[in-house]
Amino acid sequence: MVTLVSPRAYWRFPLVVYRFLPLIVAYARDRRRFLLFGPSRSVSPAVRRERASVLLDTLLTLGPTFIKLGQILSTRPDVLPPEYIDVLSTLQDDVPPAPWPESREVLEAELGPVEEVFDEFDVDPISGASLGQVYVATYEGQRVAVKVRRPGIEDLVNADLRVIKWSLPVLSRFVGQGQAFSLENLAEEFDRTITQEMDYERERAMLEQIRDNFADEDRIVIPHTVGAASGPRVLTMEYRPGTKISDTAALDRAGIDRTELARTLQEAYLKMIIDDGTFHADPHPGNLSVTDDGRIIFYDFGMSGHVDPFVQDRIVDFYVSIANQDIDGILDALVAMGTLSPEADRAVMADVMELAIADVRGEDIEQYRVQQVIEQVESTIYDFPLRLPQNMALVLRVATVVEGVCVTLDPNFDFIEVATDYLREEGYLEETAERLVRDAARQTRDTAEAIFTVPPKLDSVLDSVQREDLTVNVTLTDESRIIDRLAKRLAYSILTAVGLLSASIVYSFGDTDVEMYLAVAIVVLTLPMAFFLYRSFRTKRRGIQASPQFTRQSMRERQRTSGAEGADVSGGDGAMIPGATTRTGVAESEDGSDVRRK
Repeated sequence: MVTLVSPRAYWRFPLVVYRFLPLIVAYARDRRRFLLFGPSRSVSPAVRRERASVLLDTLLTLGPTFIKLGQILSTRPDVLPPEYIDVLSTLQDDVPPAPWPESREVLEAELGPVEEVFDEFDVDPISGASLGQVYVATYEGQRVAVKVRRPGIEDLVNADLRVIKWSLPVLSRFVGQGQAFSLENLAEEFDRTITQEMDYERERAMLEQIRDNFADEDRIVIPHTVGAASGPRVLTMEYRPGTKISDTAALDRAGIDRTELARTLQEAYLKMIIDDGTFHADPHPGNLSVTDDGRIIFYDFGMSGHVDPFVQDRIVDFYVSIANQDIDGILDALVAMGTLSPEADRAVMADVMELAIADVRGEDIEQYRVQQVIEQVESTIYDFPLRLPQNMALVLRVATVVEGVCVTLDPNFDFIEVATDYLREEGYLEETAERLVRDAARQTRDTAEAIFTVPPKLDSVLDSVQREDLTVNVTLTDESRIIDRLAKRLAYSILTAVGLLSASIVYSFGDTDVEMYLAVAIVVLTLPMAFFLYRSFRTKRRGIQASPQFTRQSMRERQRTSGAEGADVSGGDGAMIPGATTRTGVAESEDGSDVRRK
């Protein structure tokens, strides 16, 4: 089957290359100071942050697809350094709305004439995002919100996706092997994610599934959808206005308990991720509102995900290990989830985790925030480098953003206490204890079995040794090519010694001019070998050694230079109430104006 490439991709490709050219040249000079030759350059955190700002401006200039790409990159610490993650986390998705006549064409192509389908329709959108925009209308006497895909966005996204895939071989030349693998996975993930976000039928199905999961929970409100007025490019749902969850002053005026509200939000996401396996993955304040009686309203399910049962169990292990300050348990859970390489130095990672927990520990040993632990882990993920599974990136993002919203509601919010109480109420702590008992019983059984099986095997090995019939297979790895260098030194030494000895013999016993010239010629031919031998000893070699990538001092330096604590990612498409709150400030657009930077 032949896939046709949109002509738009051919003229978008040189434009994208032109926009990214300054960064490409900078990365090339990092590898070779003078592009084609010279030593590599070290890059300071300040330079990385400056380049991240350039990348942010480039993504904003290139439009909707690359804005979405930046939001995905902000959740991938295995692809970008921490400085880039911090800067891209400020990327907003509020863009000027498309003209109503263009949106009307999309709407009527899906549902028919607007006047016949809806009783009333307000042509001024209440929010505009890169992939779609939301209008308020009346359908069969009910106030509804109508989400319409942005006109012509499919062609633009498809062309940009093609450009991104064409660019991968170029980008892979400027990163290590681990990041190159992650870039390929990222391109596939981005293709899948943005395609899913443009499919409003999928969003409707995810919304309905999550709403059914909360059917018995009266503290959570999820709008009903209107199937008869929905399609692949249009999603109609009941209109549920509320107070923006980050508007603490309005919440206080309404007499709403913000601490209880934060607890409700955290428990809702624990339920979605640990119990249900289907979760809303875009919890920034623009997608969360509060009713007058203190219930939380969820909007925009375009970014959502699934968690399989195995990962759910590992997430439980992760939370329990953090609560118990069990470093080995934390590392085992991260390895099992695929966020930490099994080949990583556990001793180094244990130091990192101990330092992370020590840094966030308050007067009460139980009061520390999981977000800061996650941020430390994210920093190490890039430097190892490691590969981050798609849905685990969403889970990490959700944990970070939700914790930020909860702290906005209550600065003293204790994430660990809420998570521990939830796990205890749901019976997970008891299940963990039972699993530990089963593991201990299995180890006891294996040990008892070994008591009877090991001695005969050991006796057989000793018999082989006594008969001098024992064969040992050894595989020697020489990644630093030390043996190769030693072999070259030995060869240079032998050739130099033979040459000098031969020249000495010819010179000593020769009587004619021919023999004198021959001795000189031998010396001349031997000089290069002597030079190579001399240089091999003069060149500094690292030998077989390993330097840890993380020390307590380096982690403290990283914390001092990292700048802001972090920011809430605001990356949804078509939020019902525009605006987004970050940890360091608020960027709001209640009137629908363009707010792109923090």
